[in-house]
Amino acid sequence: MKKTKSRLWPLFNQWVSLKLLAFLVIWSGGACLYAQSGRLVEGTVVDSKQEPLYGVTILVKDKPGVGVITDFDGRFSINLAPEDNELVISFLGMTTQTVNVVGKSTLSIVMVEDSKIFDEVVVVGFGQQRKESVVGAISQTTAKVLERTGGVSSLGQALTGNLPGVVTMTTTGRPGEEDPEIVIRGVSTWNGGDPLVLVDGIERPMNSVDINSVANISVLKDASATAVFGVRGANGVILVTTKRGEEGRANIDVNYTSTFKTYSKLPPLMDSYDALLVRNQVIEHELPYKPDVWSYYLPYERIHKYRYPANQQEYERYPNVDWIDELLRDYATSHNANINVSGGTKFAKYYVSLDYTHEGDLYKDVNNNRGYETGFGYDRINVRSNLDFALTKTTTFKLNLSGSHGVKQGTNYNQYENLAWSAFYGIAPDAFRPKYSDGSFGYYQPNPTQASTNSMMDVSVNGHGFTSEERLNTDFVLEQDLGFITKGLKAHARLAFDNSFNEVNRGVDDTNDWEDNPQMWIDPEDGSVYRNTDQDGNYKFDFKNNNAWMTGAGTVDIGQTYRRMNYSGQIDYNRTFGSHTVGVMGNVSREEYSRGSNLPIYRENWVFRTTYDYLKRYMLEYNGAYNGSEKFAPENRFVFFQSGALGWMFSEEPLFKKLNANWVDMLKFRLSYGQIGDDRTGNPLQEFFPENRWLYIDRWASGGRFRQGLNGVNGSDGPYDWYYEANIGNPSIQWEVSTKLDIALDYAFFNGALAGSLDYFTENRTNILLAGRDRAIPSYFGATPPRTNMGEVDTKGYELELRWNKPIAYDWRLWGNVFYTHASNKIIERDDPELLPEYQKQANKAINQARTYVDYGYFNTWDELYASTAHDALDAERMPGNYIILDYDADGVITSFDQVPYGFSNVPQNTINFQFGLDYKGFSGFVQFYGASNVTRSVGLQGLGGVRNTVFDEGSYWSKDNVNADVPLPRWQVQASDYTNGTRFMFDGSYLRLKYAEISYTFSKEPFMQRLGLTSLKLFVNGNNLYLWTEMPDDRETNTGGWSAYPTQKRYNLGLRLSL
Repeated sequence: MKKTKSRLWPLFNQWVSLKLLAFLVIWSGGACLYAQSGRLVEGTVVDSKQEPLYGVTILVKDKPGVGVITDFDGRFSINLAPEDNELVISFLGMTTQTVNVVGKSTLSIVMVEDSKIFDEVVVVGFGQQRKESVVGAISQTTAKVLERTGGVSSLGQALTGNLPGVVTMTTTGRPGEEDPEIVIRGVSTWNGGDPLVLVDGIERPMNSVDINSVANISVLKDASATAVFGVRGANGVILVTTKRGEEGRANIDVNYTSTFKTYSKLPPLMDSYDALLVRNQVIEHELPYKPDVWSYYLPYERIHKYRYPANQQEYERYPNVDWIDELLRDYATSHNANINVSGGTKFAKYYVSLDYTHEGDLYKDVNNNRGYETGFGYDRINVRSNLDFALTKTTTFKLNLSGSHGVKQGTNYNQYENLAWSAFYGIAPDAFRPKYSDGSFGYYQPNPTQASTNSMMDVSVNGHGFTSEERLNTDFVLEQDLGFITKGLKAHARLAFDNSFNEVNRGVDDTNDWEDNPQMWIDPEDGSVYRNTDQDGNYKFDFKNNNAWMTGAGTVDIGQTYRRMNYSGQIDYNRTFGSHTVGVMGNVSREEYSRGSNLPIYRENWVFRTTYDYLKRYMLEYNGAYNGSEKFAPENRFVFFQSGALGWMFSEEPLFKKLNANWVDMLKFRLSYGQIGDDRTGNPLQEFFPENRWLYIDRWASGGRFRQGLNGVNGSDGPYDWYYEANIGNPSIQWEVSTKLDIALDYAFFNGALAGSLDYFTENRTNILLAGRDRAIPSYFGATPPRTNMGEVDTKGYELELRWNKPIAYDWRLWGNVFYTHASNKIIERDDPELLPEYQKQANKAINQARTYVDYGYFNTWDELYASTAHDALDAERMPGNYIILDYDADGVITSFDQVPYGFSNVPQNTINFQFGLDYKGFSGFVQFYGASNVTRSVGLQGLGGVRNTVFDEGSYWSKDNVNADVPLPRWQVQASDYTNGTRFMFDGSYLRLKYAEISYTFSKEPFMQRLGLTSLKLFVNGNNLYLWTEMPDDRETNTGGWSAYPTQKRYNLGLRLSL
């Protein structure tokens, strides 16, 4: 029985503690660098407050490796050769200095803070802000971090573990479909928690961007940061900014990665030998209930043949199939190549990129003798051109052109593809050979349907389909500096057009053949051979496969043909008046988008942001958005959302400075509060459905006829179609409203060696749309009730971020980070029927709370069974060794009313990321762990069942000699009630994985570099999803997956990055 309390996290916490202890020991100790002998120069290094600085690096110019570092009193001494004339003094967060030492024996050096460090900008909604003045909850990552993500082709996958508060959940490993589900700070609605994704300011799918083209990604999490997005920002916002050119010579970057990948983890299945021994044990246990079950009992001599066949004939008669080995390669290959050119002049700057990705297939090639190849795969080409033209000294025109062409390959002509991987969960190893020596595919003749399909045949003979996706995005941006009116005033206008086009069903259609594919089965009882066909389907002669497949030229998928137009105007004003800095932003935008032949959906947004900063000490921000959406009635069509935020740079207070706490670089308190909305009425593919689009009006449809015959209850229909009310409208329907609070502390210590933040957040989501079928309205109402805004959910949690970056000696640097996020939710209102018992209501539970029947031990004897609570179904089939099920409602019988909340929901409450890196000269290496806890998953690894000899390795089975076993025996012929399994298939979904690891070397000034014309060359070996610790039977991060998904993968990569 699997319990949800994880044993992994205490071990992980101990591991982290040891690592941090080792890190602090190294970090706090000094390190000495060697120096050449010669004349002696001594000195001290202090900051602007005359405080000594420890750990300052003193290097001899043009002599790598020759130098020292200062002690705790800021002192140093160094021996110099006669030709040594200059020293280079550097320290994190300070401006590097070059000091002439000719004729000097004593130096006194004052380090100055590097203003560039504090002027770092963060991308926010509709603009940028200095990092030190940001008062919203915003996390940002850069291209350098994303490039280390182990060869993944999905930008969404690259976010995993790199941004606090962001939870990613992989649903499939199929090439081209590896984008994860993304949740920011937990789930607050049952209507979908996907965040809003903007690429260069326009809503676009994240998979349309290749990783190499990304400059940075910002995640906006609180009301202050997301309020300007109004009705779209309730679930958080992800801002993707692509790279642009800079003035200077042309810089050519070439990146190439070659990947070897394999499956991560699949459920452990017993082979035929062990499975049949378990079946014998089950049969012995069921004999008192059903004596004729003995006919299925197999002697050991026959079972032995499954594992140890004497010849080819026995090998086929007694199958022992390892479906993983039969279907999957040891590894598949993938490749990514990217070349980009950037540079520019004062008039024009450019960034041009070409990216190619190939994702190979883990499935083996099978010769189907039908003239076409099968399998899965994905190929994508991305192109991008970002151009900036300085039309005048104050006018800039920007043109962004990007496009992608992606082709996914699949089997079954894109139908029922899950059959291709169901073998890992359902096909018994003794049922049949995947393919026999005569070329026939196997099947289970006694019961072909219940014994499951032949996955090898499904991969091989059901056609080969291609799905292509074309995207073209165009942005025109005009920026005007209006400083001639007043300093700090700017304006810009944007016009964007996006189009996508999908083609499906191109390829080989082998699903409409008039005859069956030849299959056979050998009866292990007597060796008889059975075939599903022995005649030609057309002429009735001896069978000859006619290979009657057809080719398809492809058709347009109307539902995926997409177009969007967005146009906006914006004005910005930022100016400093002495100790006061003020900022104002106003933006007006309108967009229309549609799929297929649907009428466009329209949105209109009027937003503003005001900021105030006094002495970089006190910060104030106020945001608002006035949004309009056609989805609601005229009186509810427009709404105003607003938020405010305060910031206090406590470390800049005169009182704090008097404390001489020089080890404190920054202490900033942040507080934000506000409201945002969500106008989504269905998932993106369903928002054009009439029942989701115009919820405020009644919808009528036609179809069906009234029986008007006079000859009884089954009389003939009348001649006229009926018109009927298909959906009842609700004119009061409106937005979901999210009220968010964020209280936070940002900190930095020891001259930037340690930095991070701590956030506490809450969210109250009200007016959540509730489907009519979920409302507490009796069935005699006569129709499906209309949707209404009746739901309410509370979410709360906290985030911890700790980063370190510490030079410990010349050319040595320790760096890394720890992110930890906790987010939990509770339903306050979901229109539960008033008389339902509390445990059956959804209120006061988490969204998608797991539920099951609770077990507490076994019936070990007949006396214990007779004394236990009866089941209301199949009670006579209970037997010793079954779980004792809790009669939760204490009514004296186990019924469906005894199913109770159990464990957690399907979204992890806790996520953690730990990264540790070490750099030495050109060498760099790091490891990154990512984990999740407080999550429950249901994985129905049901074995046996009277047809299939499928037995999963679940540990030890109950017997009268082992009453403390892991799980009960499965059933064969005696059927058990639905309650009997208890918590058997409820798993603790916690996991910890070695998400990334890399070792690299960067060449920069080696002589051969100049000869080759290279400015930089990086060679690396890295990996993704390398190792997994979990109690789950397979590698899945959502409740989908398993038999419904292509296996998730681990990757090993070799690559290079060079610059010309």
